[in-house]
Amino acid sequence: MSELLIELLSEEIPARMQLRAAEDLERLVLSGLKKLGLEVGVARSFVTPRRLVLVVENVPVKSPTLLERRKGPKVGASDEAITGFMRGTGIKSIDDADTVYIPNKGEFYVACIEIQGRPAIDIISELIPAVCFNFPWPKSMRWGSFDFYWVRPLHSILCILDGIIVPFNISNVQSGNTSRGHRFYNQETFVVKTFEEYITKLEANKVILSFSNRAKMIAQQASSVAANSGLELVDDESLTRENAGLTEWPTVLLGTFDKAFLDVPEECLITSMRAHQKCFSLRDPSTGKLANKFLAVTNLITEDGSDRVVAGNERVIHARLADAKFFWDTDLKQSLDDMAAGLEVVIFHQKLGSQKKRTERITELSIELALLVGASVEECRYAAQLCKADLLSNMVGEFPELQGIMGGYYANLAGIKKSISTAIAEHYKPKGLIDTVPKQPVSIAVALADKLDTLVGFWKIGEKPTGSGDPYQLRRAALGVIRICLENNLRLGLTTPIKKVLKYLEQQGVSNVSVNNKKVRDVSQEVLNDLLYFFCERLKVYLRGHGMRPDLIDAVFSIGGDVDIALTVKRVVALRKFLATDDGVNLLTGIKRAINILTIEEKKDGISFNGTPDRSLFQDIAESTLSQIAADVKLRVFIAIKVEDFEAAMQILASLRAPVDHFFKHVKVNEDTQAVRANRLKILSEIRNSTEQIADFSKITSYAK
Repeated sequence: MSELLIELLSEEIPARMQLRAAEDLERLVLSGLKKLGLEVGVARSFVTPRRLVLVVENVPVKSPTLLERRKGPKVGASDEAITGFMRGTGIKSIDDADTVYIPNKGEFYVACIEIQGRPAIDIISELIPAVCFNFPWPKSMRWGSFDFYWVRPLHSILCILDGIIVPFNISNVQSGNTSRGHRFYNQETFVVKTFEEYITKLEANKVILSFSNRAKMIAQQASSVAANSGLELVDDESLTRENAGLTEWPTVLLGTFDKAFLDVPEECLITSMRAHQKCFSLRDPSTGKLANKFLAVTNLITEDGSDRVVAGNERVIHARLADAKFFWDTDLKQSLDDMAAGLEVVIFHQKLGSQKKRTERITELSIELALLVGASVEECRYAAQLCKADLLSNMVGEFPELQGIMGGYYANLAGIKKSISTAIAEHYKPKGLIDTVPKQPVSIAVALADKLDTLVGFWKIGEKPTGSGDPYQLRRAALGVIRICLENNLRLGLTTPIKKVLKYLEQQGVSNVSVNNKKVRDVSQEVLNDLLYFFCERLKVYLRGHGMRPDLIDAVFSIGGDVDIALTVKRVVALRKFLATDDGVNLLTGIKRAINILTIEEKKDGISFNGTPDRSLFQDIAESTLSQIAADVKLRVFIAIKVEDFEAAMQILASLRAPVDHFFKHVKVNEDTQAVRANRLKILSEIRNSTEQIADFSKITSYAK
């Protein structure tokens, strides 16, 4: 078995494309080798800013010899057909062929052809160029007069199998057994025979091949430099990974900027240094405020100890922060109300109108939600009216990711009430899974209104997420609504606010588009139903991610009704806890038996057996006992659910266990007398009605965890 090593050295690969490219190289090469008959061992892919690398272990010397059975013409076919079959399979006489009988068709000739295995080196020399010519770069380029496209101009190809060069040529770049190190440290080539030697020589020439190792180096150096300076690093994992994609030999350096820039909000400084120079920010632990220091990650250590690199970064940072200060000072010359007045000319979406119209919808819905979350109506109104105003600020124009945050700063400096400025700053939250959710009542109302308006608006114009894309981040908006409701234990049925937004959209003249591309009489009702279903699906995904059983989630959702997120989760949690007990497991068996019998008989008779059982038709004490207890349980469960005491409701259901077991032990449901049979099915219907106040027990599997 041999080791295959491939390195594709090029100009700098954009950091955002690197990890996916390494995965694609491994996937395409391995699938290609398997398709061509080479079963290989473990493969590992690597990437740096300039090179894609793949090492594959246990590559066979050659592909195995295969026997292929090829079906030919029917026995007794024409001489021309038989001659052609012999020529195509290489057999010299038809007597060398086997025959096979195919039912209803007859007897056919079959040739056994031995396909000789091929040397692995020949297979690889054909495969790698094919992979490269069809590589799925998001963007690629062509250079010179070649038809070959790569992400950046390709400089060299290292491809060896057990130390031997695998020969091929890609657009005048010949494969070989040499590589080179860091662009600035050592450009001399070196010969490679094994992957272990390759790693060693790369590191000797200032290249760390492992992406994760480079990221660890950056994180460790950044923490160390910060600590040595008496400062704390502002953690930014994504920036660490981005810098790992920009350097082959990362070194972290400390720089300084003018203290006057600290008058600008720290989010602006952090964002500016991060976006323009990929620099980390530092905080003074004694004050908790941003320090006038930064950390730059360089790919080059100069002879002067990188003083010139630091000075160069400081000059650029000074210019960038000067821009940020200019934006900040300019924005402070106008009020948020002045900015909000200009939202009429800012288009939110061609079919949904301007940001001004959107703000009006958010304001109306925020007022409606204020009463539900215990917020001041007037505070919600004012916060909603100003929540999009900072879109017209210079700072947000430069850094869109600061929208909302800047509005909160401008509101604070204008002396606007703290609850309102906080709501403006937080109404986009949560922006992701790890982001916090708003906790203050005004913030909750405006944040929910913003997200619900987004969802309903795009649903109304037929712009739903698809399996391949979600350009308006509607899944994130739905998850935001879910998290706000759950983490604030907020009781909110979604039907009413969705209908409110639909009403506001109709008043503004937004056209209806069928969400399912079919003719319907009431598009608004279709939007409502489809959007509620979407929320249910997102909540299922969220709960599964938190360890909830899928069957319990389906059981609760199956009972229908308005989608109240917090209430639904309470039901699921209580149901899971109940089914973890012996009473829960045993009762589940009896209830499922009752529901299954009832469902089968209703389907067979084509009727529903809902209704009060006739006590005069009872023939066994088990019937009267179960009927009485089922009616009592139904009422008591209803009362417990009204006060949202689901654990109590489950314990009430547990009282059904013994009478249900006794009923099935002593009573035959499908009695020959039709009136008695129907009466007994009505008893089972009472059991179903009692349990369906909580969940559809027929959806629950019999196991409990």
